[in-house]
Amino acid sequence: MPAHDRVDRVTFTRDGRREFTRRNGSPVVTMVRREEFDDRLRAAAVAAGAQLRERVAVRAIEQDPEGVRLRLADGTTIAARAVIGADGSSGVTGRHVGVRYRQVDLGLELEIPVPPVEQERWRGRLLLDWGAMPGSYAWVFPKGDRLTVGVIAARGAGEGTRDYLRRFVDRLGLTGLPAEHDSGHLTRCRAEDSPLRNGRVLVVGDAAGLLEPWSREGISFALRSGELAGAAVADGDLAGYERAVAERLLPEMRAGFRLLDVFTRRPDVFHALLATPPGWRMFVQFCQGRASFDEMLRRRPIRAALAVLDRLSHSSRQATTAHPGS
Repeated sequence: MPAHDRVDRVTFTRDGRREFTRRNGSPVVTMVRREEFDDRLRAAAVAAGAQLRERVAVRAIEQDPEGVRLRLADGTTIAARAVIGADGSSGVTGRHVGVRYRQVDLGLELEIPVPPVEQERWRGRLLLDWGAMPGSYAWVFPKGDRLTVGVIAARGAGEGTRDYLRRFVDRLGLTGLPAEHDSGHLTRCRAEDSPLRNGRVLVVGDAAGLLEPWSREGISFALRSGELAGAAVADGDLAGYERAVAERLLPEMRAGFRLLDVFTRRPDVFHALLATPPGWRMFVQFCQGRASFDEMLRRRPIRAALAVLDRLSHSSRQATTAHPGS
């Protein structure tokens, strides 16, 4: 997989202010381009024996105790012993299974080709900005001759999210540079009791609403849930997929919701914690995949810090209730 940058520095800002940068002795993350990543996945599937049909959408799913039939847009039908749906949060398999969502966010993203001076400015460094809207943040990811710039916030504040992106691009000094890609998408995070299977149809990744609730990162959850679903189908134990997700992925999602709650209520404290050595170490461990949020939130110092934040938020709510006009 071609690496277009290896990031060892991260700049954090709080709505464009209170900037600080931290550096790690080894890469925190490696930057790849999504179209190349997807091409490699397709090539690996074909090499393993998969038959690839491109640009043919699934229109309907029918199943009985013996198997599943997929009706395609070109009128053909495919029969299968089981189906693993990886067609995204708006795909037909999620609707067939009946996936329900706890959280829906709007992400806006630009791919901006930049001149050499900007390439050098961002080489080896990414930026995360905690936005003014509750639970929102923005990012800059360097990828060689282009930057990926985006924002995400809760669905329902579309104009505010678009304004955040405009202000963010302007602050970066990138206004006027034409974007190669300008996209928007909804990220949907499942309710904990949402189904993962309907008979012989299983859903994975975005189709199942499996993603990290705080960062809204979904690739790692898609890869891991896909592996779990494939193993369940190969073993002939489809219910085993639900058990595996409950054991391996749901604890991380619960911790992510907990972290998002703290971030939404107290982004200022969240920002300050990342400036501390322990906060930076935890961020690096998460990015490098060496520790999950579930593991981190079980550590005694973190539990103590979250308890303090809960008390501060409770006191703040009480003060607001007592002085509604303030």
